[in-house]
Amino acid sequence: MAIYKLFLIIVASALLFSMALGASYTVGAPAGSCDLKTNYTQWASARRFFPGDSLRFQYPTATHNVLEVTKAAYDSCNISVSVIATVTRYFMCGILGHCADGMKLKVNVGAQPQMQCWGRGKGARQIRCTQPAPASPEESSAIGGGAARSSMWLAAVMAAGLSLLCF
Repeated sequence: MAIYKLFLIIVASALLFSMALGASYTVGAPAGSCDLKTNYTQWASARRFFPGDSLRFQYPTATHNVLEVTKAAYDSCNISVSVIATVTRYFMCGILGHCADGMKLKVNVGAQPQMQCWGRGKGARQIRCTQPAPASPEESSAIGGGAARSSMWLAAVMAAGLSLLCF
């Protein structure tokens, strides 16, 4: 029973720790930035966002800004709609005409991918876990992104396996 409790504590700790290590993305990086030339739809669709991730907008404050808006405001480029937070997040430049020229970003925030685990052998003493691969490789702009998440899960699974073998 003590082994089971220790295993649960290790897994719960790993889950909480991985949530605290959300990735940080510089919007438009590495090829673009907050400008009228960057294709934000293409940039966002090439990445997977999870709860705890953060977006960094780098722009000259004299010519641009960032607003979080509703889907209706995003679709119509209406800068007078009040700011809210939703599961799908919408951002745009509030300078007149910039949104219509493409300075807007839609980010879908999904759940963390589920680990897939199975056991082998008598009593399933050998446990093997895999994490589904991300939709696309993480860019160097994603600090603590996919590679860090995979390493964290691997470390948690190894620690859990070692604790089961040692106790």
